[in-house]
Amino acid sequence: MSGAHFAFTDRWGGVSAAPYEELNLGGAVGDDPEAVRANREIAAKSLGLGPDGVVWMNQVHGTDVAVVDGPWGDAPVPEVDAIVTARRGLALAVLTADCVPVLLADPVAGIAAAAHAGRPGMVAGVVPAAVRAMTSLGADPARIVARTGPTVCGRCYEVPGEMRAEVAAVEPAAHAETSWGTPAVDVAAGVHAQLARLGVRDREQSPVCTRESADHFSYRRDRTTGRLAGYVWLD
Repeated sequence: MSGAHFAFTDRWGGVSAAPYEELNLGGAVGDDPEAVRANREIAAKSLGLGPDGVVWMNQVHGTDVAVVDGPWGDAPVPEVDAIVTARRGLALAVLTADCVPVLLADPVAGIAAAAHAGRPGMVAGVVPAAVRAMTSLGADPARIVARTGPTVCGRCYEVPGEMRAEVAAVEPAAHAETSWGTPAVDVAAGVHAQLARLGVRDREQSPVCTRESADHFSYRRDRTTGRLAGYVWLD
């Protein structure tokens, strides 16, 4: 899509030591803060971005959205799970290690968004909240391009049967079964169903399952681990 840029990291090419090796981009998982800072610089440089031109979130599995026009600077990073900008060239980042990283852009209107959609956030509606914030700034769902990155797949995200029923009651598309025949939730399928209902037609989903891929961090697989990042920005 002309003017819109989307990128998802894997775990390699950074400086963090085990169990965060190598390219951990999460600052709240127990890693050395200097290593995280270096990794964020490495990742930004690889994308042609300045490390000071990336906006991060303090993610809490909620539905709050912040509209931003620059990095936080010395201010505390707010507890939000989606960020939206109308500033071209400003990159928005979302951290994950099994949850769904959701990147959205309307290149015509110049509006971009990044959202963190775990099971609680998907059920609560963080992605629709992000799209509403975009449209309030002039975006059109029919023009929005959506990309979701590596996430734990429905074949691997085992949950109790009662939890699956609760999730499916809100979003039927998320009803899933593991490869070994137990109840599961497919958060990415739920996100894409929500986007479709909102009128977002241009959608692509990464085929990578974080739990299955040794090249990606997975909280469900490893518990103590690093975080991947998704980035979106507009020319």
